[in-house]
Amino acid sequence: MAKEISQRQLRVGEEVKRIIAEEINFNRVRNLEGVDTLVTIIDCSVSPDLKYADIFFVTSNDSLNQVVQEALQLAANHFRKVVARKTALRYVPEIRFSADPSMSEADKIERLLNDPKVKKDLVSKNEA
Repeated sequence: MAKEISQRQLRVGEEVKRIIAEEINFNRVRNLEGVDTLVTIIDCSVSPDLKYADIFFVTSNDSLNQVVQEALQLAANHFRKVVARKTALRYVPEIRFSADPSMSEADKIERLLNDPKVKKDLVSKNEA
């Protein structure tokens, strides 16, 4: 059984997410300067000991996910310094980035549901 996430984990996760999203939105990440895509921070999951933060992001161009992930991971120390400066945490979490697959999965399901063959099957089953 998975342990329930504490309020402290949630608060720290939201604060780290907000700080990193702000850095990206204001173009303060040099590693992303050459990448021509929109990057959105979706979620931040912090470990129970607050030493690790897993940041999930999506991009407007899925083919650039790997490039963006590498660029963000190279900037992880920059993000840690900013988080340390803007929070009163004793230990600043180590930051790890991952592309969030849920958006591409939702897009894939949407395309399948809009397929003419599937629509035909759905209409015929509703009429029966």
